[in-house]
Amino acid sequence: MSLVVIGLNHRTVPLDLLERMTIDESRLPKALHDVASREFVSEAVVLSTCNRTEIYVLAERFHPAYHDIRNFLSEVAYLPPEQFSDHLYVHYDDDAVHHLFAVAAGIDSAVVGEAEILGQVRAAWERARDEGTSGAALNMLFRHALEVGKRARSETGISRSIVSVSTAAVAMAADRLGTLEGRRVLVLGAGDMGEGMVRALVQRGVGDLFVANRTWERALELATRVGGTAVRLAELNETLASVDLLLTGTGASSIMLEHGDLARVMSARPGRPLLVVDVAVPRDVDPGAAALAGVTLLDMDDLRAFASAGMAERRREVTAVERIIAEELERFTALSTAREVAPLIAALHDKAEAIRTTELERFSARLAALDPAAREVVEALTRGLVAKLLHEPTVGLRGAAGTPRGERLAEAVRDLFDL
Repeated sequence: MSLVVIGLNHRTVPLDLLERMTIDESRLPKALHDVASREFVSEAVVLSTCNRTEIYVLAERFHPAYHDIRNFLSEVAYLPPEQFSDHLYVHYDDDAVHHLFAVAAGIDSAVVGEAEILGQVRAAWERARDEGTSGAALNMLFRHALEVGKRARSETGISRSIVSVSTAAVAMAADRLGTLEGRRVLVLGAGDMGEGMVRALVQRGVGDLFVANRTWERALELATRVGGTAVRLAELNETLASVDLLLTGTGASSIMLEHGDLARVMSARPGRPLLVVDVAVPRDVDPGAAALAGVTLLDMDDLRAFASAGMAERRREVTAVERIIAEELERFTALSTAREVAPLIAALHDKAEAIRTTELERFSARLAALDPAAREVVEALTRGLVAKLLHEPTVGLRGAAGTPRGERLAEAVRDLFDL
């Protein structure tokens, strides 16, 4: 069995391919069962965010499992494997563990140190557990990854300053417009991303703030909470005609604003430019709208370029985070190998106990003449002999767990005792 992660992220694929690989929340249950039902996959967790789609599995055989997951991604994107295989990254065993720890710690993100990814890792794992596709191995891995993410943020400065995609999007908009004070802003999307952008906008002193969402009640609740105005989707174009900035980050699986929608908006506001920051993956705004006069359209590619500038301080913290990851990888390896050797030790003790009780039973007729006190002495003596004989092999197996020597000892014990 091997722990394997296969995926693609913001560094390995262009945005248009990444959004085709995105698996939204409504499709996750089916996707999890699809992956877990593949012949060479025993457990599965799917992590799909605006920056990555990764499949974590416990694989019975590495190469067949890789082909299973590649075929799954092919079905997700409706693309033949040869069109994206070169973009896939594959890690297994210790490298897979290290990769997830780096993801949870925020150092594999487009915005280094971003806080949102830790919640996304937790949500992906919880959904897999709810669906019954994550078992003992992946549960142990993801539980430990969350500990690593928390430790990285509490013991280093990796999460200082801009720490989320939503706050980075607002910062990028402020950089383009000079200031957001007094600006009229529309936020499309009232989920976690939208709420993060709204909070960041309020802190920057925007003027009129409008919130639109596919679910009206959610838009109303968020807008009311920050003193803004909720907007129904039917009123979107009318509101866009009067704002300076549109920020969008919904979880929609298709375009929310077409080229024609924005063309009509711009005709209703002649001479007034509109900045659109679309950080949704898949994108909410038709990329072709960037060609419209007066429209400046920024997306995740622009955000990554913006976030990479001026991040020298947080990048210095990456070294400290890597040290934590190395320590936790060593601890995880020790824990997981101890968990693996525990059944072998138990089997060894069970076999010895079975031999002891069988031999006592064989001599039961001769022992029957003993009084109860003497019989207890015999029981204690034989139990003590077994315990002393197994003590050193048990300590040796536990102490060497996770090392090549430990593997050799474990194999020898299995062979010698037919376990």
